Amino acid sequence: MLKRRNSIWIISALIVLLVLNACGQSATSSNTTETANTTGAADTESSTGSTSASDADTTTGAEGETVTYQSDAGEVEIPVEPKRIIDLTAFSTGYFVALDAPVVGALSGAINNKYIKDQLKSEGTTDLGEQPTAEQLISLKPDLIIAYTGTEGLDKLSQIAPVVQLQYGKRNFKDLMLEMGKLTNREAEAKDWITQWEAKINELKPKVLAAVGDRTVSILNPYAKGLFVFGHNYGRGGEILYDEFGLKAPKRAQTEAIDSGTGWASISMEVLPEYAGDIIFTSPWSGDTTDPKIVYDNTVWKNLTAVKEGHVFQLDPTSDTYNDPVSLEGQLKFISDSLLSVK
Repeated sequence: MLKRRNSIWIISALIVLLVLNACGQSATSSNTTETANTTGAADTESSTGSTSASDADTTTGAEGETVTYQSDAGEVEIPVEPKRIIDLTAFSTGYFVALDAPVVGALSGAINNKYIKDQLKSEGTTDLGEQPTAEQLISLKPDLIIAYTGTEGLDKLSQIAPVVQLQYGKRNFKDLMLEMGKLTNREAEAKDWITQWEAKINELKPKVLAAVGDRTVSILNPYAKGLFVFGHNYGRGGEILYDEFGLKAPKRAQTEAIDSGTGWASISMEVLPEYAGDIIFTSPWSGDTTDPKIVYDNTVWKNLTAVKEGHVFQLDPTSDTYNDPVSLEGQLKFISDSLLSVK
């Protein structure tokens, strides 16, 4: 599947969870707060004085202060300022890095993203692999867990810490940045990042438009059965090329990958010329191990205008799939430099 679903396989650790749950019930009945105090995690119990607001409403009290947050799957009580976040989406991790919010655990995809790996390493973020276990999650003592709607095991995850569910692709990166600002009590920082980002775009856009002119731009990834054509909201620079710079995609790519709202289309080699722009950004598809030379050595590919004129630019398949703020900052330099080099 194109959308990365993060399956949390915790059946093997069910006993651990049951023990944890039993201990939690015992602690509640005896009014014990030792666990919260020793871990330093924010208390996520709802205060009796808590009332709901449209987005968030704070309870009283300093230590253990909570807020009612409207996630994409309903309201959830979370710490006002989370101190130990586990991100099980991979694609959201860079938002927390940009906001300097503490991530104690993340999936391997995020850990290996070249744009944020150094920051995560310096922060001591634990690599959870691609299928974390309950033992891993419990050991990190999170006070907040981020997961996509539809993630397996959500009911068990909520026994470990409050779970905020995000719907993949529901928001563009700016709206999601603002949402993450609310989530981490860093709204001012989120707004500042957007302001600085838009200033960079406003400086670069006239230069890029002058260099590109009326030429079209495509994002193409070879895979086992042909090619994926990507649009404006699926990473790989699409947000920058089509939304920020306002560049044109070939007509069929525009219709099927952008106007459709899906963000991508799957095509065969036979119809490739109809989707290939005058400028192409490409990389092997990270979802399988197919040799991309099946496409790149094909005469159809070699006869494309962009290929003949040297207007093909290689993306990083491990990192340019991400569209978080830090990754976009890295992509912006590569993409703008590439476009400005077009003669």
